[in-house]
Amino acid sequence: MEAQNISVGLDIGTTKIVAMIGRKNEYDKLEILGIGKSKSLGVHRGVVNNITQTIQSIQQAVLESEADSGLKIGDVTVGIAGQHIRSLQHSDYITRENSELVINEEDIDRLINQVHKLVMLPGEEIIHVLPQDYKVDGQAEIKEPIGMYGERLEANFHVVVGQVSSIRNIGRCVQTAGLDLDGITLEPLASANAVLSQEEKEAGVALIDIGGGTTDLAVFKDGIIRHTAVIPFGGNVITEDIKEGCSIIEKQAELLKIKFGSAWPGENKENEIVSIPGLRGRDPKEITLKNLSKIIHARVVEIIEQVYVEIKNYGHEEQKKKLIAGIVLTGGGSQLKHLKQLVEYITGMDTRVGYPNEHLAGDSDSDITSPMYATAVGLVMDSLLRQEKRSVETSEEEDTEEETIQIPVESPRDNRSFLDKLTERVKDFLDKAE
Repeated sequence: MEAQNISVGLDIGTTKIVAMIGRKNEYDKLEILGIGKSKSLGVHRGVVNNITQTIQSIQQAVLESEADSGLKIGDVTVGIAGQHIRSLQHSDYITRENSELVINEEDIDRLINQVHKLVMLPGEEIIHVLPQDYKVDGQAEIKEPIGMYGERLEANFHVVVGQVSSIRNIGRCVQTAGLDLDGITLEPLASANAVLSQEEKEAGVALIDIGGGTTDLAVFKDGIIRHTAVIPFGGNVITEDIKEGCSIIEKQAELLKIKFGSAWPGENKENEIVSIPGLRGRDPKEITLKNLSKIIHARVVEIIEQVYVEIKNYGHEEQKKKLIAGIVLTGGGSQLKHLKQLVEYITGMDTRVGYPNEHLAGDSDSDITSPMYATAVGLVMDSLLRQEKRSVETSEEEDTEEETIQIPVESPRDNRSFLDKLTERVKDFLDKAE
């Protein structure tokens, strides 16, 4: 098997680290060759807070996936999320020197590069610059300005910002674990690629990825990403609440949540009781499921309300920006019983649970299609895209050497180039640091 057709996604989460190896099969679907996961120690709310433990967890996940697939991992695509991620809207313009020529890729790159010069808060770095719509000489609502005539080109951008140190720490962990950093991707974007269909992105949809430490949001409309947010709460705070509320240890709280937890208190009758063994010879504790679901309900409502505020910030209540496809829930936290009903109740929007089987080969293992692996699957897809793009570029270069007539390849304009630049910067920084 050729190693270059393989892609690896590394999802460094708060509760687990997943290394996933995949490749495209002959039907252009994603085939997962191996998967390894380890308990994530050293990550808190999506941010690395203990380098040594994170490196060990990464190595463990990688070893497991290598054993599973029989392949050796070199390059990985890593996802970043965490409470330091924020996003803002920004407009910018350029005046073109020669309005006799049509607008081309270079003009757009120049405009996007200009946005990258924005002054951020100390220690922040622009991660993604996502063009929303363009204006040419005052003509508004242009989706694709390439090929048009005009002197002044302006655009509205969705800019995603994060802390440099957090990104570098992740780069450091990956490198020290013996891997090469191939690319960095925003996790909500990766999850969205894995679970959303093109129709949903066109109609308007909000993807809510409920992880252990954070809840990520990505809003799409007309096929373009319009809003992103990271909320620093996830499944772990629910477990924490159960632990405090029932005076039990974390392991028991987590099990209770998964086995008996529900986000809707009305479901449980007063007399349903779970008995939990006491510590070291103490009497067992009796907990009513009604109380358990009340504790869970309170916290889940808080998380969903915060997400809903972000959906409103995007402008969902305006007629033109309405999200017709509603909400898609994914991530480990989306498996909580009756969560779909609660989300529909709070937001009044259609809701479904998203499984990352949109692009997976038909015979994939049912474990892999669990919402828990949405981000990992998305990262593998992202890595494959990056590879395809590189192979197109290299074959183009070879073609030009032979002086054949160039047919430009229409690559979808996305901002991978900037993330690649960011990856380069992180790599350079790490090389100098050593």
